[in-house]
Amino acid sequence: MVDISLYAAFVVAVLALCATPGPDMMFIVAMGGRGGPRTGVMAATGVATGALVHAIAATLGLSALFSTLPVLYHVLRWAGAAYLLYLAVKSFRDCGGFDGETGAVGPGRRRAYWQGMVTNLLNPKVILFNIAFLPQFVDPSIGHPMAQLLVLGVTLVLIGFAFDAGVGLAAGRLADLLRRSRRAARCLNVFSGTVLTGLAVRLIAVPK
Repeated sequence: MVDISLYAAFVVAVLALCATPGPDMMFIVAMGGRGGPRTGVMAATGVATGALVHAIAATLGLSALFSTLPVLYHVLRWAGAAYLLYLAVKSFRDCGGFDGETGAVGPGRRRAYWQGMVTNLLNPKVILFNIAFLPQFVDPSIGHPMAQLLVLGVTLVLIGFAFDAGVGLAAGRLADLLRRSRRAARCLNVFSGTVLTGLAVRLIAVPK
């Protein structure tokens, strides 16, 4: 279904990309920092779900709409930035919340999952990345280009999830240690709010 040499090159490229900190990873760190290790993993699961939707859309050719209708890109970009700012405001507001056993009151696991998925889905740069990156590793001579794209997309999602879940778990465990202190708990929420604000600004300021 896929060219083995191309697939091997694809896996190496994806490993290098996933090991490089990006917006999704920073979002997961922020969520794990607020809610603990399980919340971090659930945020990573949500991000992976959004990435899978993007991969399927790219396979079906729906993502090509962003090339023909640039206004869709900008609408999604501003919607994504607004959502990140909304999450940042919630983080800053939670700075006063404190649980005597676990520290700051962070997002629930189910909420972290949905927030991770929505954040990823509202990032148009993920869509453009799939359009530009995946087809480079498709061999038309083998046939079934849609199936090849799907295999590549699923591989990208699985590798990304493995990295992100590990990051979310580590960030959450570190946060659990720091959260025993009221001051540290408040600092974690400030950190999360700052990260989310930075991601929103980056989404708006950095052109495609």
